Amino acid sequence: MNLFNVYPLFDVTIVKGQGCKVWDDKGTEYLDLYGGHAVISIGHSHPHYVEMIGKQVATLGFYSNAVVNPLQCQLAERLGKASGYEDYSLFLINSGAEANENALKLASFYNGRKRIVSFSKAFHGRTSLAVEATDNPKIISPVNDNGHVTYLPLNDIEAMKAELTKGDVCAVIIEGIQGVGGIRIPSREFFQALRQVCTETKTVLILDEIQSGYGRSGKFFAHQYSGIRPDIITVAKGIGNGFPMAADLISPIFTPVFGQLGTTFGGNHLACTAALAVLDVMEEEHLIDNAANVGEYLCQELKKLPQIKEVRGRGLMIGIEFDYPVKELRNRLIYDEHVFTGASGTNVIRLLPPLCLSMDEADEFLCRFKKLL
Repeated sequence: MNLFNVYPLFDVTIVKGQGCKVWDDKGTEYLDLYGGHAVISIGHSHPHYVEMIGKQVATLGFYSNAVVNPLQCQLAERLGKASGYEDYSLFLINSGAEANENALKLASFYNGRKRIVSFSKAFHGRTSLAVEATDNPKIISPVNDNGHVTYLPLNDIEAMKAELTKGDVCAVIIEGIQGVGGIRIPSREFFQALRQVCTETKTVLILDEIQSGYGRSGKFFAHQYSGIRPDIITVAKGIGNGFPMAADLISPIFTPVFGQLGTTFGGNHLACTAALAVLDVMEEEHLIDNAANVGEYLCQELKKLPQIKEVRGRGLMIGIEFDYPVKELRNRLIYDEHVFTGASGTNVIRLLPPLCLSMDEADEFLCRFKKLL
């Protein structure tokens, strides 16, 4: 059997990781400024994480959600305190797409509507919502094909108000910071107006913090810069530091009903242990503050480089835009300078390093990057 070939792959085989460094099967060391697509939050192979996972898997990796799992309760309490959402409820699943699926499902139960509003260049997974940020016409979803998703310009308050006041919108789903869409940040004014109109029209506001959340922006969630509170927050990626894990943080406006949502593997013992280990390290090593400080330094230094068109982002979620396609530059970073980065669209290099990135490692990246420019 062959792999279903939908991913273009770099000719590198990574076999080991530690902190913000990874090594290939030939022993070459790479600086990891991509963190496995924002998944590695506390660094590769953190000893506390490894120890907790090892102890848990030796005891019990998984049992049915039909029995009490005290680790879920511990995680709910810890995550509530860490994020500032202690009065919300937690529903645990496996992936970001699944988190958004369940959020949309819950929203439809709440107000009985079907139409969804999202924003230009958004990305919310590969199921319910079309991949708006892609140029590939073959990537489209049944929901969008049936006309149930309306995409609006980001930060256009009047267009948003006009659409929501029609009274038929079930939910608005928006990223704290657009990832695939070029590292674009909704303005504070837009977020506040959106919250107000959603409340007035009984529209559910879903904040997709799958990539921008979990400390990456320099706050626990990127939307917290705007001072709003959404009705549902979706998280994944960094929550488990590489272990498949996701969650919905659900406002008290929703009343749970038996059978309303369901999952087979979500919130299993091993996944909860991974998530608890991540919170331990984030708190003990002050990784959110580190993301804010190192990210600000990186942005300031990158803005000094005349070859760059624009630098956008917050914390350790940074987009570096050029006047030309970055594919070759990204390839040279990997093969010549041994630095992993990402891309966002055609012209943007995307940085999503582990939140433990040090100032020295930031300087190391800048040195290698300037050499290529």
